[in-house]
Amino acid sequence: MDRMDLPRFLDHTGGVLALVSLTAAVVWGLIATDRLVLSPRARLLAQGVHRATAVCALGFLLAHIGVKVTEAHTTTTAALLPFASGITGRDGLVGLGTVAAYLLVLAAATGALRSAFAARGRARRWRFLHGCAYAAWCAAILHGLNAGRAPAGWVTASYALCLTAVAGALVLRVARARRRPPHGRARPHGAARTSPAHAARRDAPAAPPRPAALDGRLSAHGAPDRTR
Repeated sequence: MDRMDLPRFLDHTGGVLALVSLTAAVVWGLIATDRLVLSPRARLLAQGVHRATAVCALGFLLAHIGVKVTEAHTTTTAALLPFASGITGRDGLVGLGTVAAYLLVLAAATGALRSAFAARGRARRWRFLHGCAYAAWCAAILHGLNAGRAPAGWVTASYALCLTAVAGALVLRVARARRRPPHGRARPHGAARTSPAHAARRDAPAAPPRPAALDGRLSAHGAPDRTR
């Protein structure tokens, strides 16, 4: 593919590739949260794929916006300011795409700063902000199907596969969450089970220390001292 064809290629496929990459990031993010089936190594691998596909989504998003502005399909103001051109019709759909872009950037930024949130004890806030990826994905679906030209058959099929993949990942996550033990976290993959008797002995309170006066009446061999 020469340089003259690259803008046209990105004009037709940049948005779809951004959505497919975002879908893959969402699906692998859901997979990486599993603690019942995946081993720690498999979870690390899933997290790596999740981050890589998120980077791809950002790259295709930048290419998509750049080509649309360069080809005069939209303005720089409309691409940067949500609903700057209007809130109805195509202008509203373009504004929805801008909102989806900012939500994706926010989710990616919080993903990169996860350790900073964890160090400050703000895990709940991090989950809320990082969960903006779901809203970005929904907005991107609506934007992609309605904002531009009539989608080709392969584009519609790609969007249907994206919907199926995310829906399936969500169903599996909910099902596995219901299978978790009601008390405490799920047992890690490969961890040994703890029997009730062992747990009772482990959780039992420690015996009180023996008084010093009583210890003085015992001989070195543990027998009572008869000299008194």
